[in-house]
Parts: sequence; structure tokens; C-alpha cells
Amino acid sequence: MTTYAAPLRDMRFVLHEVLEAADTLTALPGFADASADLMDAVLDECAKLCEGVLFPINRVGDEVGCTFKDGVVTTPPGFKEAYKQYAEGGWCGLTASPEYGGQGLPETLDYLVSEMIGSANMSIGLYPGLTQGTILALAALGTPEQKKIYLPKLVGGTWQGTMCLTEAHAGSDLGLLRTKAVPNGDGSYSITGTKIFISAGEHDMAENHVHLVLARLPDAPEGSRGISMFLVPKFLPKEDGSPGARNAAVAGSIEHKMGLKASVTCVMNFDGAKGWLVGQAHKGLAGMFVMMNKERLFVGSQGISQAETAYQSAAAYARDRLQGRSADGVAKPDKPADPIIVHPDIRNRLMFSRAIVEAERALAVWTHLNVDIAHKHADAATRQHAEDMVGLMTPIVKAAGTDFGSEITNTCMQVFGGHGYIREHGMEQLVRDVRISQIYEGTNAIQALDLVGRKLGIEQGRLFKGWLSEVEATIKGLESRNDMGEFIAPLKEAVARLTAVTLWMTEESANDPNARGAAAVDYLRLFALTAFAWIWVRMVDTAMAAKASHNDPFYDAKIEVGRYFMKRVLPQTVGLDAVIRAGSTTMMTLPEAAF
Repeated sequence: MTTYAAPLRDMRFVLHEVLEAADTLTALPGFADASADLMDAVLDECAKLCEGVLFPINRVGDEVGCTFKDGVVTTPPGFKEAYKQYAEGGWCGLTASPEYGGQGLPETLDYLVSEMIGSANMSIGLYPGLTQGTILALAALGTPEQKKIYLPKLVGGTWQGTMCLTEAHAGSDLGLLRTKAVPNGDGSYSITGTKIFISAGEHDMAENHVHLVLARLPDAPEGSRGISMFLVPKFLPKEDGSPGARNAAVAGSIEHKMGLKASVTCVMNFDGAKGWLVGQAHKGLAGMFVMMNKERLFVGSQGISQAETAYQSAAAYARDRLQGRSADGVAKPDKPADPIIVHPDIRNRLMFSRAIVEAERALAVWTHLNVDIAHKHADAATRQHAEDMVGLMTPIVKAAGTDFGSEITNTCMQVFGGHGYIREHGMEQLVRDVRISQIYEGTNAIQALDLVGRKLGIEQGRLFKGWLSEVEATIKGLESRNDMGEFIAPLKEAVARLTAVTLWMTEESANDPNARGAAAVDYLRLFALTAFAWIWVRMVDTAMAAKASHNDPFYDAKIEVGRYFMKRVLPQTVGLDAVIRAGSTTMMTLPEAAF
């Protein structure tokens, strides 16, 4: 069986010591009560829910999965009861406005909650996770009547939301979608079409489902400029807000998947279903990105969450599993063999996993802190800078979080040897479950193209320059300290390398139309590792200061893991630089017929 205990100590270190988030948050309008004590209390309660309720049903969810019969989806044993407890605890509305029954807490806190839920049970966490995006979209774009009817139900968790974008022939190219929306003459529309890969499209845990559907009006221009967004409920609400007549939005089947088997994925058929326009006509794609950006950060948390559970499970196994003897002397003379944690390869796998997970977590919390600043800060320039940082980091958090999530679950499964490959220990489930996170909400190649093709190009690199200013401020404040030299020097080298290859890529793309596409995935990894180095410098600096006044081995361990990252992980950027500069020729010259 896998092992999971909420990493509250590390979460609080990042939240309170490294980022001092409470000071920033309580100064923002609407967050005066978001004190460190309040956030700690929320984290404690979430940990109890995750460890005591959600984690114990994770395995049965995988083994039983969701079943489909006559358009009805039944979730695995224990899921309805667990979700009811989740909803009644107010977790669905953690960040939603109190106007609609939410708690109005920061996105910074919500990230840590999402990570814990994902670590405990990624499948069940996906159901309410998608609803968060629906809430955001309706809060931003819905009519007063739509907000009044739907938001309290979604925030309370009795109704759940979905995103209905993908069609079989279109995939990620939404400009090709064919679903139609015809005006009914009474302000509603008749929606007809089929959507695939719809997470939580139908199930038995909520009394109603609220689908946000992308479709084309009769006068719509071609391509992505002709897409509108519509609200299509499973049951049409009565005047009192309760579910009424059944709408013509029905699950035609469910997908049989590699992983996440307790999270249902549906083919949804809309056969003249009644729906209502959300936002402006032909502006649906922009409206959908209100929720997509939230969901992309959420998916990044899923990658981090699975890596955390994999690391904890592998570390526990490595301490107990006896195999061979230590190369530098017998470690356990009273036992027939030493635990495998004495072996360098096992140590390396565990250290790599921990170094990446802790950096990813810190970078994700920093990104979400900027989400809150962008939403709430009184100063327009401060809001813009924070929004820039969120825009730049969203593809990195999503893609790096999930790429490394898949890599770490695999490397931790390797710690178990043959036992990792069989179901008994649960490691193969982590490998299967996390794999989808590299694909949905925009594949990681699309995230990389968004980074190099759009984010870097905004106003001659404004976003990149804004992030560099943050990094340079850190370097300037610490480079004169002898105790930080071994951390600052590799950071400076990595930043210089990233800056140089960014300039090279910009120049190369002027002559080679394939240059950005060829470099994108490797460039995102290079950027992510450099960003991790920056956040590790901040964590090590904080740990050194705390160590001076606290005799706590936590800080010693933090410094050692940071040192490992700088010496054994960050050097990957040298190879990535070389690969990127190889250009597109070697991958593009082979004739198509030769494949």
C-alpha cells in the first residue's frame, strides 16, 4: 500500500517562513481575516479529511472504477459518502465569494488544499476541482440571474460543473468544433452536438450537473473567433432553484482509461438541449479561458500531489526493505541485510524526487500568491506585475509539475523493484493516474508553445523581464554572503544560460519557422529548473536564518536537499541548452514517407 501523510511542516515553511504570505494576504481587500492561524487551521482540517476519509478509498476507487448503465454513472463504494462529507465541510466554496455561500479565502491557501486532496485521492479531487472553474466563469461572465440560480448550488457542492470543449475530430484545435446553438426566441438556445473526454459529465454524487458548452451560433464566423459559451444544466432549475425537468444533455458512454478510473470521463450528447449564453456571443473561447487558466494550475497541483505520495511511499519502503550491504560498512549488523536506503542509487532517486517536489510546491504557492495579488491589490502596477507572473508561470506549473510528476512516480516505483510493478503496493496506480495530467487541459507541448510563442513575446518580453527582476533582486540581496555562495553561483549561471538561449531562440525563429516548436518542450524544462533554482535559493536562505536560532533538523535537511538540487539536478540545464541550440533541422529533414 502507498503511504501518505499531509506534508504540513513543509507547506507551512513555504507559506509562512519563505513567502510570509499572511502579511501579504491580510493587507489585500477582503482577506483581512486570512491570518497564519486561520490558514493553519484550514490546513489541519484538510489533512484530517485527506488522511482519514479520502486516502482510504483511493485504492478501491481504482479497483472498482465507475460503472455505466442506461446513461447512469455509479461511482465506486464510499465515494458518495466521502464527497458528501467534503461538500458539507465547505471545501467546494473555499475561495468563492461569501455572497454565494463561499468562504472567500485566498487562492494561495486553495493550492495547498488541492495538493493534499490530489495526493490522497486524485480521482475524487477532480470532481469538485472542475467545479471551481465553473464558479469562476459564471462569477465573471454570468448574468445576475445565472449567478443567483447556479452559483449557490455550485459553491455548496450539491451541483457540479463541467467543461465541454473537445470534439472527436477537433482535439485541441477548438476552431474546428461543430456543435451548434440555435436561438429559441425566448432568450434560450437549442444546443446540438457531441463532446468527448468530459470529466464528471455524469455521476451519482451531485443532484445536478452544470455544463459549460462551446458551440457555434448560426451567424458565427469560422474558426476560433466564432465560438460562444453556453450554460446547459442536466436538469432545468425550477423557480425555487431545485432540479426540474430533464434536459437533453445525456452521457452516451464512458471511457475505459489507463488510470483515474474512479473519475468518470464521458461522451456527452446534446440533442437540442436547452442552454443559455454566457458572456458575449462569439467570445466563448476567451470566456472559457477564465476557467481554463484556473484548471491548468489545478492540474499542475495534481502532478505535484502524485509525486509527493510516490516519494513518501518510496522513502518508507526504502527504510524497511532489506537488500545487500552498504558499500562503506554494514549498517545493520543485527539484520541479515541492510535497508536499501543505504545504496547510492536509491538515495539518488529519493533525493531527486524530494528536491523537485519541494521546489515545485514553493513555486506553485508563489504563483498562487500572485493570483491573489493580481485579483485584489489596490495598486494597478502591482496587479499588472502579479498578473504577468501568473501568466508566465501557468504553463510552467502545469507542464513541469506534471512532467516531473510522471517522472517521479516512475522513479519511485523503481525503488520497489518488482514489487512496484504489481498492484499490491499501489505504486503502479500512481504511475497510471498521473499520466493523464500531461495531456488534459492542454497537452504539455501546447503549454510549452504557449510559453515560447505567446508569453515570451508579449510587449518585447515584458513578462520574462519582470520575472528576471524578481530573481535579480534575490541574487543582489544574497551574493555578498559567503554561506550562500555555493547556491548563488549556480543560480547566476543558470539565469545567464536561460537569458542567452531565450535571445538565441528569438533570433533563430526569425529565420526558421520551426525553431520555436523544436525548442519549446526543452525550453520549458530549462526555464522550470532555473525557476526551481531561484526558489531553492530563497528556501535555503530562510532555512539558514531559522537554523541560527532554532535547533531543528528540519532546516538542516532543507539546506542539504537544496545543495543536492544545485549540484545534481540544475546541471541538466547545460544539456538542455545544447539540445535547444541544435535547432529544428535534425528533426524536420527526414522525408515524411520515411517515418
